[in-house]
Amino acid sequence: MRRWADAHPDYRWAPYPPGPPFTLAERVAALHEAVGDAPDPAVLVAHSAGCLTVAAWAARHTGPVRAALLVTPPYLDPTWEPDPNRPPDDSVYGPVPRARLPFRSILVASRTDPYTTFAQFRQYAEDWGAELFDAGDAGHVETASGYGPWPAGELLLARLHRQPD
Repeated sequence: MRRWADAHPDYRWAPYPPGPPFTLAERVAALHEAVGDAPDPAVLVAHSAGCLTVAAWAARHTGPVRAALLVTPPYLDPTWEPDPNRPPDDSVYGPVPRARLPFRSILVASRTDPYTTFAQFRQYAEDWGAELFDAGDAGHVETASGYGPWPAGELLLARLHRQPD
């Protein structure tokens, strides 16, 4: 995702500057600001915990979003709750919203992701109303999994840009 942002000056990175630690509230606020500042409806691209941020943002906000590419979200059990001694918005993660997203989305699933099984990816896709894209043996679809340029992902993103709302 960083390569795409660097290669396209019109792409925005949220939160900026990227990098942990960020609470869920900070991530959602940064995404909301980026979406609100966009001159046109946004096509969101999220990886890993960023996918959970998109789901949390969509549960709390509306905005000019056309679509989202959600790449290998980590699985959190729907019954999991953050530490009750921490304020809910101070959690890095919270319960993952499972409502249908109000925009088109494609969820990229790997058969060998260390954080999520293919069945769990399928459930996220069903819950969020996302098209499921089987990336095969792709690890977590990150540099550590051997990814550099990702032409298949760029094709998925181009498809989201082309398809009508």
